[in-house]
Amino acid sequence: MCEVGRVDEVFRALADASRRRLLDDLNLRNGQSLRELCAGLDMTRQSVSKHLAVLEAANLVTTVRRGREKLHYLNPAPINAIADRWIHRYDRERVRALADLQRALEREPMESPTFVYTTYVSTTPERLWAALTEPEFTRRYWGGVALRSDWRVGSPVLWQDEPDGEFRDLGQRVLVAEPHRRLSYSWHGFQPEHAAHFGWSAEELAARLAERRSRVTFDIAPYGGFVRLTVTHDDFSPDSEMHRAVSGQLDGSGGWPELLASLKTLLETGEPLPEPATAAG
Repeated sequence: MCEVGRVDEVFRALADASRRRLLDDLNLRNGQSLRELCAGLDMTRQSVSKHLAVLEAANLVTTVRRGREKLHYLNPAPINAIADRWIHRYDRERVRALADLQRALEREPMESPTFVYTTYVSTTPERLWAALTEPEFTRRYWGGVALRSDWRVGSPVLWQDEPDGEFRDLGQRVLVAEPHRRLSYSWHGFQPEHAAHFGWSAEELAARLAERRSRVTFDIAPYGGFVRLTVTHDDFSPDSEMHRAVSGQLDGSGGWPELLASLKTLLETGEPLPEPATAAG
């Protein structure tokens, strides 16, 4: 679908008050099942299902299977796309409304910090897998960071910050590795360079180092001539600073939205974003 069609679909989805209420509900508590969403709304199950289908088609809502349940999450990708590519077409009031909505969609409730982001990339599952796992690829869109692993369950995921630097073990381990389908690994904790970047004191860094390790999962699925990539970053401590960093809510951190935009641009054009993305977190 062309960009104009995608934007039209987003605005059509947002034009309905019931669908906006569903987004408000998910903004208050993300990751709800259909049953939970129905309980909080004066609508039939069938009506809620139809509205969710429209929001999914517009990519404003994405779903993740958890056992027998399908959980629904806000997806900020289309709002980011509008802000990045179409913002100049709208007057000041619309720009303000879009900015408010973008912040709302990216904000997660403190008691259940989970980040879910879905984007569609014009590539193949094999090439997308290579972009996630090969150091030569990651260095180009991950702000110069090369990731290296043999991508076997239990193996370390090593980071190299400089082309001639040593690969460092930050404690990350491969949790799931199904080539061209699913990749998951534990996430790193904050490092001294993060404290320098964000201007944290030694006490603030120590408090953030006490957070438990989170995990990131990449789900890859063919979607017509595209590949659907869903990134789920979860298992954070309550009120997690790492969650705010990876979701792009900390000043100076583009987080996953910026990094994935650079990945998508690289795979579709051969070049990452003009200004390299900073490493998520």
